[in-house]
Amino acid sequence: MLPIRIFIDQGHNPSGFNAGAEGNGLREQDVTYQVGIYLAGLLNDDPRFEVRVSRPTPETVLGVSNATSLRARVTMANSWPADYFISIHCNSNPNPAIQGTEVYVYRENTQSYWLAQHILNAVTAQVGTRDNGVRVNPTLYVLRRTAMPSVLVELGYLSNSEDAEKLRDDQKGFAWGIYNGLLSYFGFPQL
Repeated sequence: MLPIRIFIDQGHNPSGFNAGAEGNGLREQDVTYQVGIYLAGLLNDDPRFEVRVSRPTPETVLGVSNATSLRARVTMANSWPADYFISIHCNSNPNPAIQGTEVYVYRENTQSYWLAQHILNAVTAQVGTRDNGVRVNPTLYVLRRTAMPSVLVELGYLSNSEDAEKLRDDQKGFAWGIYNGLLSYFGFPQL
């Protein structure tokens, strides 16, 4: 059996254009980079998977603008070609009470939607964030332009102190949650 190809997109660039949100002393692009690297490590240790990441180093900058940064990520996944695309992000909200994990997909009743549900269940069980549900957003470029089932995981809210603490202290837990979600989706025994 050929390994399942997973493309991990660590959202945002380290600085400049397409940099991410900030809150409670954390930068989105740093959290997404590290969670993606931990997740890649888990998948690389599992012979059932083959993995690539959009940002192999913390300094990796993709594109020369917001639009080309997003296009570069999609092109890398499509040209490999990946079997599944997972984009990792952190959320922010002007209201610091808003918290939790949500997963975005292009449309309902698709492989992406079911994968998103498995990942959401596993992440919230692993790290204890609030389950904000699977949400449909057909405007997100990385969900719209990828040629394979794709999900965008919003790990938690940098603007919420409880979520920010988890995003700072339990990055491996978020990676384990996504990994266990994949195992659950494929019907593999969970670790």
